[in-house]
Amino acid sequence: METEAYEKMELLRFTTAGSVDDGKSTLIGRLLYDSKSIFEDQMEAVERSSKRKGLERVELAHLTDGLKDEREQGITIDVAYRYFATPKRKFIIADTPGHIQYTRNMVTGASTANLALILVDARNGVLQQTARHSFIASLLQIPHLIVCINKMDLVDYSEEAYEKVVAEFTNFAAKLDVKDVRFIPISALYGDNVVKPSENMKWYQGGTLLNTLEHIHIGSDHNLIDCRFPVQTVIRPYDDEYHDFRGYAGRIEGGIFKKGDDILVLPSGYTSKVSAIHFDDLQLDEAQPPMSVIIELEDDIDISRGDVLVRPNNRPDQTQDIDFMMCWFNNKGPRPRAKYILRHTTNEVKAIIRNIQYKVDINTLHRIEDDKDIKMNDIARVQVRTTKPLLCDPYRKNRITGSVVLIDETTNETVAAGMII
Repeated sequence: METEAYEKMELLRFTTAGSVDDGKSTLIGRLLYDSKSIFEDQMEAVERSSKRKGLERVELAHLTDGLKDEREQGITIDVAYRYFATPKRKFIIADTPGHIQYTRNMVTGASTANLALILVDARNGVLQQTARHSFIASLLQIPHLIVCINKMDLVDYSEEAYEKVVAEFTNFAAKLDVKDVRFIPISALYGDNVVKPSENMKWYQGGTLLNTLEHIHIGSDHNLIDCRFPVQTVIRPYDDEYHDFRGYAGRIEGGIFKKGDDILVLPSGYTSKVSAIHFDDLQLDEAQPPMSVIIELEDDIDISRGDVLVRPNNRPDQTQDIDFMMCWFNNKGPRPRAKYILRHTTNEVKAIIRNIQYKVDINTLHRIEDDKDIKMNDIARVQVRTTKPLLCDPYRKNRITGSVVLIDETTNETVAAGMII
């Protein structure tokens, strides 16, 4: 029964971001340590590492620095995923790097997040990297932002210092498209307001970071209106018991699918009705994102991977000209008229970049229209042409059916990720 309850617990994915040395790894280490989510052998390894460095206290940041280079330099250079749970929720943390040259890693780590934790040093306020990461969180339409104003112990837990950073960030965030921003004053090093309320900041009346993570409402973060079911594979068992079974497996990326619903299959345009929805060993009356299910239809229709099941009166855009905001990942820029593989949900098509409209100055959010030389970590608005039409939505409407990935056809490297406009 305990395992069943654990599996049914809601999962919150969050990403951490901020400037170098703002204390992201220490904060995650503190969260894991104070919520009793660390194995003994992990703790022993970190204690040994801290002693070797001659540190007086256990270096909690080492709990998340998995790569040897990171422990040596005391920095995070890759996206490190960490898992933990409390009695109320399960969590996946994407610990992303703070350095400018690793902006692409933050895009990767934040792409599936419900929430972004932005760390700000109480002494330094909003820096260039804070602005950069906040803009990326806004671009990726992460629904919730928690701004952790860290190192409050170094400003004597001053309410005035906290309010100054809150005002500075609020002023900057007015330019962003962020719906829910919250502020928490913390000391990751000493644990103030991370898991336990701070004795040093009685003036702060809000919840701790863990309490906020446990209770923030994420149920409506998914699009429950526009039904989208990209087919991953067709299930045909071909055995005596299930001789006539034909099911379509995939993950629901939008809307609520119900037994008896009218269904339109795209791009073919055939129509049918949902006859059954299978989830594990159960048959459901309805299913919603992000459930992975098998859908049966009343009619035998020729459906294959890349097709999309939708409602007849609510269709995605069908187009070969895709306009999107792109983050370039590769150390070589886009080649003129080069062919790329564009991956969108369960579909792959060939594409060329037709036009680079402008780059974005991430620090000022201004458009740069006279410089179209794309380098690694640049964000730009581009137009591509695909060899066959894609069934897509604007990213603002659906983060899954509105996102694309570009792959270099010759090297098979992922060179860019994009948000359809």
